[in-house]
Amino acid sequence: MARHRVLLTGANGFIGAHILSQLLGRDVSVRAVVRSEAKAAALRADFASCASQLDFAIVPDMAADGAYADALTSTDTPFDTVIHTASPFLYKAVTSNRDFMDPAVRGTTEVLKAVKAHAGSVERVIITSSFAAVAPLADQAAMTGKVYTEADWNPITWEQAVQDESNRNAAYQGSKKFAEEAAWKFLETEKPNFDIVTFTPPMVYGPLQHTVRKISNLNQSNDRIYSLFINSSKDTELPINGIYLYTDPRDLAAAHVSAVFTPAASNQRFLICAGQISSQRISDILRAHVPELAERTPVGTPGKDSLPENPYGASSRRAEEVLGVTYRSAEETFVQLARQLLEIEKREEEGK
Repeated sequence: MARHRVLLTGANGFIGAHILSQLLGRDVSVRAVVRSEAKAAALRADFASCASQLDFAIVPDMAADGAYADALTSTDTPFDTVIHTASPFLYKAVTSNRDFMDPAVRGTTEVLKAVKAHAGSVERVIITSSFAAVAPLADQAAMTGKVYTEADWNPITWEQAVQDESNRNAAYQGSKKFAEEAAWKFLETEKPNFDIVTFTPPMVYGPLQHTVRKISNLNQSNDRIYSLFINSSKDTELPINGIYLYTDPRDLAAAHVSAVFTPAASNQRFLICAGQISSQRISDILRAHVPELAERTPVGTPGKDSLPENPYGASSRRAEEVLGVTYRSAEETFVQLARQLLEIEKREEEGK
C-alpha cells in the first residue's frame, strides 16, 4: 500500500504537534503548514529524526484568498489527506467579536476551496472543531443532565455571537460552530471529490509534544492548569469547575490519525471525550502524585464530588466503535502534564 501523504495545518500547535508526531510514527509523509520560518525551524528541531518524512509550507495568513494554493501544489507526491487544525487567531490578541467569527469561517472555507481547486488527489479533509460547536457553553444551566452526541449543535446565532463586545466567549463559541457548519455546507453545495471528518473535543488537557520554553507560551487550557493548580497555594480557594468535560491531546491526536486510515469515518462527526473531571479531582490527583505541589495546589475538600447535581456529559461511542478510540486515565493525563509544567517553570527560572 502506498504511503499516505498528508497536509497538516497548525502543525506547531498544541494539538497539531501531537497529530504530527503520531503521523510520523505511522510512516506518513507530512507537509506541515505553519505561519513563519521560525515556527518551521522549531518543528524541524523537535522532529529532527523524521526529516525524510517531513517538509514545510509557510502560510502567514490562513484566511487570505488563495492562502493554501502553493502549499497544496508544490509537491512531487500528491496529497491524499488534509488535516486542518489551525485556528486563524490568537484568543489573547482578539480585539472584537468579528475578529473571531469572520477569520474562523474563512480559515476553514479557504482550505476546502483550495483543496477542491488545486488538489484533486485529496480524498479526505479532517477538521478539528470543538465542543463549543456542540453545546451552549455560555448557558451551562441549560446543559444540566444532558448527554451530548454528534447530533447536537450549539444553538447560538451569528447575531448573538457578535452583538455583545463584552462577551468574547460567545464569539469564540460562535466561531467554532459557524466554521464547522461552513465545512458541512461546502460539502453539500460544492460536492467536492473528497469527504469530510470533524472532531469536537471539549477541554483538552495534557502534556505538550512540541517545545515550549516559557510558561507564557502555553496553550490556553494547559495555562489554566498551571495558573490555578500549580502557580497557586494549598490554602487558596479551589477553582470553579468551568467546562468539566475533557480529553487528552494524545487520544485526540490518535482519533485524527485513525481517521486517515479508516474509510468508515467518511462524512462523520466525532465527539472525543474522556469523561468528566472536577477541580477537586484534579487537585486530589496532583496532590497525591506530585509531591512538589503539596504547598502549591489548592486542597479544597479532598474526595468530595464537586460536580454539580445532575451534571452534563458527552458520548464518545461513535469514535470508540468506528475509530477504535480509547482514553488514558485522568491520573496519567494530569500527573504527566504537571511534571512537564514544573520542568518548563524550572528551566525558565534557570534561564535555559
